[in-house]
Amino acid sequence: MSPILIVGAGPVGLTMASELARYGLSVRLIDRSPHPAETSRALVIWSRTLELMDRMGCADAFLEIGHRVHAASIRSGDAVLGRTEFSDVASSYNFALTIPQSDTERLLAAHLRSFRVAVERQVELVSFVASTEGVEARLAHADGREEVVETPWLLGCDGAHSAVRHGLRANFTGTAQRDDWILADVRLEGEGRPPADEITTYLHRDGPLAIFPMREGRVRLIAAVGEAETVHPRAAPTLTEVQSLLDQRAGHGMRASDATWLANFRINGRKARDYRSGRVFLAGDAAHIHSPAGGQGMNTGMQDAINLAWKLAMVARGEAAVSLLDSYSPERGEVGEMVLRNATRLTDMATLAHPTAIAARNLVLHVMLGLHAVRQRMALTMSEIEIAYPRSPLSSGRHAGVRLAPADYDGVPPGAGPAPRFVLHAEDTKAGEALAARFPALLEPHPRLPPVAGRILVVRPDGYVGLSAAAEDWDEVEAYLRRLTREGAV
Repeated sequence: MSPILIVGAGPVGLTMASELARYGLSVRLIDRSPHPAETSRALVIWSRTLELMDRMGCADAFLEIGHRVHAASIRSGDAVLGRTEFSDVASSYNFALTIPQSDTERLLAAHLRSFRVAVERQVELVSFVASTEGVEARLAHADGREEVVETPWLLGCDGAHSAVRHGLRANFTGTAQRDDWILADVRLEGEGRPPADEITTYLHRDGPLAIFPMREGRVRLIAAVGEAETVHPRAAPTLTEVQSLLDQRAGHGMRASDATWLANFRINGRKARDYRSGRVFLAGDAAHIHSPAGGQGMNTGMQDAINLAWKLAMVARGEAAVSLLDSYSPERGEVGEMVLRNATRLTDMATLAHPTAIAARNLVLHVMLGLHAVRQRMALTMSEIEIAYPRSPLSSGRHAGVRLAPADYDGVPPGAGPAPRFVLHAEDTKAGEALAARFPALLEPHPRLPPVAGRILVVRPDGYVGLSAAAEDWDEVEAYLRRLTREGAV
């Protein structure tokens, strides 16, 4: 089989290529840029993504150099409106990890090279033609050479201006946010500096200012700086302007210095209606872009890649029906819609301008964030551990579609081996082994104990419950597995 062609070697494309290669598939990963990211860009890796990276086999490298963040607070001047701690998150990774995107790409590229795959740089997708049998893609190289390749699947991980999405003429609907924003990666010192393990957002009448801590005393500052007045974004801020924003919105006592990146940006909220067209798929920013509020963008894209990779691997290896792929767009499209909606609401809330609205917002936040249940909900949403697929065509039975907590794995993470396999959790191990012998391409050979007595679970390679059935209902379990291998039945 010809290699699967992946366009775009950011975190999403690197994750996609690594997962497919780990499962033994041949891949090509191309990117038109001559070099990987050189700035911090996306900064936060959340709990659920770390759990999935543990399954990939690369989490330890990130933990070694990342900076652990244990809380998030919302302030207005010196007043703390509310503070949420991540210690309640039911995960081994009950924290946020801040790590510059340049390091994320470097570590993911090293992980990919462990499978003997390297990024092909200065190679651009010019056009493609897809059929029911495969995709013919035309590539341009830096030396002017053009190449026509055949690939069974084309995966667009190539960002907001995706050539793959444009080639599909896919819709990318949404709106542009009205404000200009600035970004600054600086060293932050002084007695007024917020805790080094806390994401701090200051709400101000002129707009919010958020501080994301990084290692070695550095931080990322993001701030809204007023309504856009021209078609083009304003110039990048100076360090003096950044200091002025700090003084105005966070109070005196902090000093910004040693800027490594100063930039201006605008926020768009857009999403593709469908993430799949036949043998062509979209993932990450090619499929959805939104406000950086909540720091969910890169995490959502990497989880897109992990969701698709195990399904594509099972289909390409002949272990599941092609119809398994029909679940990708409904599952991840719903998540993308949720992330876009939440990020837009957070941004709108933070950029209120009318004094009465600001006062009401601050009062509501102070009251609501005084409730433990609200703080816990905020932490769970940010960590992404409650992402679920209850309406997926792969979900069947009570509580199907939810993440199985790592504490309930009863062994290594699902999908951690060299082949993607569903995991059977059953008390009747003899019956479970007999069923696994009839479906060796779908199931791990040895069942694991269920976390709840009286149930049989079939857990997907990405750790979500596919089927939940009564302990004696083996016919339902077998019917579910047969649907996975029968065309058009998933």
